[in-house]
Amino acid sequence: MPRTVTVGLDGSPQSRAAAEWAAREAKLLDLPLKIVHVWEPVPEPMAQAPLLGTETHQHWTERIPREAADGLRLRHPGVEVTSEQLSGSPGEALTEAGKSAELLVLGSRRLGGVGGFMVGSVGLSVVAHAERPVVLIRAGEQAADEHEMDPAGIPSAATPFQPVVLGLDTDHPDETLIRFAFDAAVRRGTSLRVVHAWYPPPYYAYGTPANPALNEALALNDAQNLTVALRPWRHKYPDVEVTEESRYGSPAVHLVEASQAASLVVVGRRIRRSPLGAHIGHVTHAVLHHSTAPVAVVAHG
Repeated sequence: MPRTVTVGLDGSPQSRAAAEWAAREAKLLDLPLKIVHVWEPVPEPMAQAPLLGTETHQHWTERIPREAADGLRLRHPGVEVTSEQLSGSPGEALTEAGKSAELLVLGSRRLGGVGGFMVGSVGLSVVAHAERPVVLIRAGEQAADEHEMDPAGIPSAATPFQPVVLGLDTDHPDETLIRFAFDAAVRRGTSLRVVHAWYPPPYYAYGTPANPALNEALALNDAQNLTVALRPWRHKYPDVEVTEESRYGSPAVHLVEASQAASLVVVGRRIRRSPLGAHIGHVTHAVLHHSTAPVAVVAHG
């Protein structure tokens, strides 16, 4: 049975934007699209309310995925669209649905001003527990946002895609993460921009006066490590133009900055079997909240 691109839909603007992105990605992947709507049973006191009986609530929630599927078929001809309604906790149900998906796509609310974005508790729970890639889409995301401006400076989905950005830890360059980013760039016919950030080791930083020559040597060494990590992948994907960026400072800050000219930002999440529960690294967490482009979180060992 082929995998699907699966999207969680609850009728909100951010989930509808996620569904549109998922349909576009399904077309690039030549895979079916599955809409998943999680119905949370109404508590008994509310179910007895005259304006919201259990049957009325269930009928209303059944309309959401059905009408969304009809609209997506019209707007994305050639994409096979199915829908499924599940019952229970949204976080648990979506994580379970993602096990058979090539990608799991979720929506994320946009906040005003400089506050960035908000990934709700359901989204964070799914990202923390899913072992398949999860993509977060912001409310208001449009296809043209992922493309270069046209010659007149007008947003257009007919122009080439902007680069895919990959955040890479050269100490642990995981194959699953790197392959996902290269494949995403191939599907979009665009370049791959690999961003790595570094700090001096602690034993250099404490009590050591500024040493430009030392910093230059450390920067050169880090850039060489990045080149070595990517060398075999350049051979595997000779048609993908790769830009390597080794920068001093916070990786989250550099990735958020790079997201402003990206079609997709790809970051990793290390799978940790711990009695303390699942974990989202601080860099991935920051990028999820502040990236201006869609973010793919790829779980890896």
